[in-house]
Amino acid sequence: MFTGIIEGQGTIARIESTGQGSRVAIDADFPLEQTKIGDSLAVNGACLTAVRIDTNRFHVDISPETLAISTLSDIRINDRINIERAMRLSDRLDGHLVSGHIDGTGKLTNVTRKGNAIILYFSVAEKLAGYMIQKGSVAVDGVSLTINKCDSNGFEVSIIPHTAGLTTLNRLKTGSIVNIETDMIGKYIERFVCGNTANVEDKKKSGQAINMDFLARTGFLNMGR
Repeated sequence: MFTGIIEGQGTIARIESTGQGSRVAIDADFPLEQTKIGDSLAVNGACLTAVRIDTNRFHVDISPETLAISTLSDIRINDRINIERAMRLSDRLDGHLVSGHIDGTGKLTNVTRKGNAIILYFSVAEKLAGYMIQKGSVAVDGVSLTINKCDSNGFEVSIIPHTAGLTTLNRLKTGSIVNIETDMIGKYIERFVCGNTANVEDKKKSGQAINMDFLARTGFLNMGR
């Protein structure tokens, strides 16, 4: 489990094909003391297991499933990436609960500035957009961000100078593809209310999905008025 608060960046040092998967060596910009073989690290938001550690270099195996659903299939030697080690139960939860299991990818379609903030708009598949709410949380390349606003096509976030300096988000350009993990709480609620995955899709088609219309029909939007 992670928080989306990036510890630092790293550089892709080596990439080896292992059939349909790959083994990647990454040089971290920060000390990896107390990190051991078998520990989990989020690399651009994807939870990977350290299979070898050499001082500040760690090696990970990337499965075919992770390559298929994330941007890790496109990494190249010398690419810069975000790194976060798994949280401890004694840690403060400064970001939000991030599993490191990528839901899909998004594309940066607009960049503007407002004061000291960089405003980024990412387009995503409608399925991913359905799990996003205004002022909710999302992880972009492993970075925990608050959603300013969202629609069925994507979402907008603000990047403060501290986050821009610590992460790779300041390197993104229009058209850049990023890893997206939506807030897991919304997915659990949908599963509990709608049942199995097949029922979720059926209820979406029948208009029984958990959305603003559903909440209005069932009286939740009127509670407390």
